[in-house]
Amino acid sequence: MAQSVGIKDVARAAGVSVGTVSNVINRPDTVATETRARVLSAIDRLGYVRSESARQLRAGRSRIMGLLVLDMGNPFFVDVARGAERAAREAGLGVMVCNSAQSPSEEAEYLSLFAEQRVRGVLLTPADATGRNIEAFRRHGIPFVLVDRVAEGTTECSVSVDDVAGGALAVRHLVDAGHRSIAYVSGPPGLNQVRDRRTGALNALAEAGLGPDALRELPTERLDVAAGRDAGARLLGLADRPTAVFCANDLLALGVLQAMYAAGVGVPDDLAIVGYDDIEFAAAAAVPLTSVRQPAVTMGVMAAELLLEETEEEGATGAARTHEHRRVVLRPELVVRRSSLSAR
Repeated sequence: MAQSVGIKDVARAAGVSVGTVSNVINRPDTVATETRARVLSAIDRLGYVRSESARQLRAGRSRIMGLLVLDMGNPFFVDVARGAERAAREAGLGVMVCNSAQSPSEEAEYLSLFAEQRVRGVLLTPADATGRNIEAFRRHGIPFVLVDRVAEGTTECSVSVDDVAGGALAVRHLVDAGHRSIAYVSGPPGLNQVRDRRTGALNALAEAGLGPDALRELPTERLDVAAGRDAGARLLGLADRPTAVFCANDLLALGVLQAMYAAGVGVPDDLAIVGYDDIEFAAAAAVPLTSVRQPAVTMGVMAAELLLEETEEEGATGAARTHEHRRVVLRPELVVRRSSLSAR
């Protein structure tokens, strides 16, 4: 196995001190142009890469921000990651992206990894509805910001969308189109987002003078296309099949759409469908999907900026503490496409 090249090797090859090499790497303006060129040439020739862990030990601060999301297979979270990475890069930081796969146990393992790596801070979409993982992680003293989840009963920052309002937008649209029997393909009931979107749906029905019986809930274990297809199959088996379906995210809605297409059920004439998130695939579906849009990239940017604000303040020597934890709640938007525009 080839030995790694160290800073001493670079200093020896360039004929300078270790301190000069360090200055070239960290404070290049303090080194004469000729000397700096000689050191950079040695770095390039030897293939030297500085040890981030050693640098972190010296500085006492990490240049890595952790991001733990529910499902990196969902384009919504890809967009959140894009936003977070954009803000982190502008601050000279990198992002370690991890996927809990909606599993509380995997979430706990990744949070432990973040603690071991002493990351600068963490952006987190919780998978554990009990809050135990967050409580365990809080003991490490690493700042974190909740993403796509309101920080209820905690002192941390959060960036989320008003999912109650989003659920109401979706179902109000269906009611206005004449639907009086609506299915809700809801996803795992333990997720706050799923419950809030259901609450919004029931609020819209109540506004229209309809009772909760007008909403037929079809829970799923996951929030993916396969779970949507399964829910679609169950929907097809109902004797009193609803005329419309609201899905807790777009992947579920795309799965329902696939099941309807395979069974020869027309969308939207036989069944109207509304999704949630407005991922890129929603507009590109065989029947373009009506969806409640979440500003995912903006959520990632704002969450990262809140985390940076807190951690930069903590790292400022002698600075007075001015950071205040904030709950940012963004408004959703309904994007109407053909999947819900029936001629009925």
